[in-house]
Amino acid sequence: MHEDDRRYRPMRVADIPSFDALIDARSPAEFALDHIPGAINCPVLDDDERRIVGTIYKQQGAFEARRVGGAMVAANLARHLREQFADRPAQWRPLVYCWRGGLRSGSMVNWLRLVGWDAQQLAGGYKSFRHHVLAQIAAICPQLRLRVICGATGSAKTRVLQALAEAGEQVIDLEHCASHKGSLLGALPGVPQPSQKQFETRIATCLDALDLSRPLYVEGESARIGRLSLPIPLVTRMRESECIEVDADPAARLSFLLRDYAYLGDDPEALAEQLGRLKELQGKATVERWQQWARTRELAPLFEELMTLHYDPHYERSQARHFRRWAERTRVAAPDLGDSGIAAVAAAVRGCPSP
Repeated sequence: MHEDDRRYRPMRVADIPSFDALIDARSPAEFALDHIPGAINCPVLDDDERRIVGTIYKQQGAFEARRVGGAMVAANLARHLREQFADRPAQWRPLVYCWRGGLRSGSMVNWLRLVGWDAQQLAGGYKSFRHHVLAQIAAICPQLRLRVICGATGSAKTRVLQALAEAGEQVIDLEHCASHKGSLLGALPGVPQPSQKQFETRIATCLDALDLSRPLYVEGESARIGRLSLPIPLVTRMRESECIEVDADPAARLSFLLRDYAYLGDDPEALAEQLGRLKELQGKATVERWQQWARTRELAPLFEELMTLHYDPHYERSQARHFRRWAERTRVAAPDLGDSGIAAVAAAVRGCPSP
């Protein structure tokens, strides 16, 4: 590489793919909240050190904070050089970022460049990437050729999306992005939901990979999945797009729910506690019956009543209110929601003509 090509020049988000590695120099807690996809976390200050330096800055001023923090940064950079970066070749080109593209990433870039690597700094840091995420969502969502998969609870809509993806169709699984199934009982055991920012990063990453000339299949979600809010531009586009309804038999839906939510029987008390949130809507006597079934792991009668008394009435009310083209939806019959039945539904969905 010519020496002129190795000069220091702050980079933009569009330059990220041209680098060999993307390094997040922020603390582990900041990284966990959200980060640029593909980044590795090599903090110049860990969470405790960042808190200590912040306290010194407030109580004693900038100079003392830099003096104490500088020693911590030097120790952490030395460790990364000995461990994380020990086997990197001379031609290695890392891109480094912190919160705003300031001292933390700048200090790492300076040391890496002293070693001889062509390290560069992301201008504006994570904040510039965050602006990129929001801009991409706002720009791409209005262009999407959405085909919205709807259906009552237990219609295996997520499985249908997966079958469509396996058949080569473009799909965004929003519930996968949210780490949540979307319903009252949709929390995944042992899997926390991401932060709102990370949820939006996941969506923007999916949008970046799309061919906008082709249809995109998505499940008809409400404005929230668990505790996360869908981006408003995506909700707006979804609400005005064509709908395909998976019209599944109640018996098939119940059978599917018993398979798909079988894990709820592993923690009866947690399930009973979740059901307690429905007392205002369903009445004390009904919910106490459901809680008793939960505690004795009688999921079949519990799920059947949840379908008929809670989910189905809500579904009927919400679809026409949320989807402007609901009256002209295409229905796809789903008498069977086993593996072969779901594959058949996906094939029928693919064959649905656009209205």
